[in-house]
Amino acid sequence: MGLVSITVIGEHEERTVRQLERCVDAEPGAVGVLCADGHVGYSQPVGGAVAYRRHISVSGVGYDIGCGNKAVRTPLRHDDLAADLPRVMDEIDARISFGVGRRNGEPVDHPVIDAIGDADAAPQRALRELAAGQLGTVGAGNHYVDLFADEEGFVWVGVHFGSRGFGHKTATSYLELAGAGRDGMDAPPTLLPIDSELGREYIAAMELAGDYAYAGRDVVVERVLEILGATATHAVHNHHNYAWKEAHDGEDWWVVRKGCTPAFPGQQGFVGATMGEQSVILEGADTAEARTAFFSTVHGAGRRMSRTQAAGKMGVAYECPERGCDFFVLRGRHESASCPRHPHAKLAKRRRRVKPGLIDYDRVRAEVRERGIELRGGAADEAPDAYKRLDEVLADHGDSIRVLHRLTPIGVAMAGPDTFDPYKD
Repeated sequence: MGLVSITVIGEHEERTVRQLERCVDAEPGAVGVLCADGHVGYSQPVGGAVAYRRHISVSGVGYDIGCGNKAVRTPLRHDDLAADLPRVMDEIDARISFGVGRRNGEPVDHPVIDAIGDADAAPQRALRELAAGQLGTVGAGNHYVDLFADEEGFVWVGVHFGSRGFGHKTATSYLELAGAGRDGMDAPPTLLPIDSELGREYIAAMELAGDYAYAGRDVVVERVLEILGATATHAVHNHHNYAWKEAHDGEDWWVVRKGCTPAFPGQQGFVGATMGEQSVILEGADTAEARTAFFSTVHGAGRRMSRTQAAGKMGVAYECPERGCDFFVLRGRHESASCPRHPHAKLAKRRRRVKPGLIDYDRVRAEVRERGIELRGGAADEAPDAYKRLDEVLADHGDSIRVLHRLTPIGVAMAGPDTFDPYKD
C-alpha cells in the first residue's frame, strides 16, 4: 500500500502517539493510524486503528466491545414536534435506563439472548442473565440518546453506546486468558494469534458481543420511535470498537479500530459531537488519504481534557448532615472532626466531589437551554468545552470523507452527574 508504519492525523499529545507506536511495534509489518479525535485509551489510543496480519488485539478492541452509533431519520418535522418536545424528552428519560441497572427501562426479548445462552465460549454462556437484564440500557459517560433536526427540518434519532456489562466481562475474561498484566493505561497490547484456538474463540466471542451491541441500539431506537409515534425512513449504523478482517490492496488484515468509524467508499456513519453542537452523517470516499487511513475516520469530536479535569475528583468524604451546609472532611480525618457551624451534628459518610473541576456545569446547562435544546441528565465531563470541535477534526481528515447531513441537537438525554457505571468506555 506504500504506507509508512504510522499515520498521524491532526495534533496529539506525545503519550497518545507513543501508545499507537507500541501497538504497531508488537507485530512486524503492522500499520497504525491515529484519527484526529484521538486521545489516550487503554493500551491502544481511542481514535487509533491498527492493522495486523497475524494477530487480533483484545486490548485494542477494548472493554466496550462493539460500541457504536446508530441514527435514523423520521418523517417528522421539527416544527411539528417543538411544542411536544419537553414531554417527549421526559418520556425518553423515564423509559430508557442510563447508568448501571434497569432503573426505568422495559426488559425485552431478543434472539441475541438465546445466542448468548448457546455461545461456544463458556465465559459468555455464564453471562446470559446479565445480558438479558441490560439489553436496551444505555450506560453513562459519553453514551446518549439524542434527537436532532437536519437541514430540511426532518427529525433524527441518534444513539451511542455498546455491549454494556456483557462486553466488558467478555473482554475481561479474554484479557485474563491471554495473560494481560496489570500495567495500567499504557499497558502493551494484548495480542492473540488468529490461527490459535484462543484467538479463534475470542473472535467468535467478539462477534457475539458486537451482535449484542447492535441489538441494544436497535431496541433503544425502536423505543424512541414508539415514543415519537414515527417510523424510520433511513438508518445509519456501525461499530467503532471492533476488529474486522479486511482486504486492502490484495492483502488480508485484521483492522482493529478503537474509537474509529469505518468509512469505506460510500459507507455512511453517524458521528456525534457534544450536547450543544451539530453532529454529522458522513460517508467515506475513495481517495489516497482514505486508503492511507485504512478507510477509518473519527467517531466523535475527541476529548481535550480528562474527565477528572473537567468534572473534578469524586471520593468518600464525611459531610455535615444539616441542610444547606457544605462542610466536609476526607476519609481518615473525620474521627476528631466536627462541623464548625453545627458542632453537635454527626458527620455522615457519603460519596461526593472532593476536588472541583474546570467546567461549570450549571453554566453549561443554561447555555444549552438558551439554544432551545431539551437536556436530560449530562455532566461536566461531557460538556462541550471538554471536547475538541467536531468541524476541526473532520477538516483534518480532508477529502477522505464527505459530510452528507448536519444534525442540530434539539433533545439530549444522558446519565446524570456522578452516575457510576463500570461498563462505560
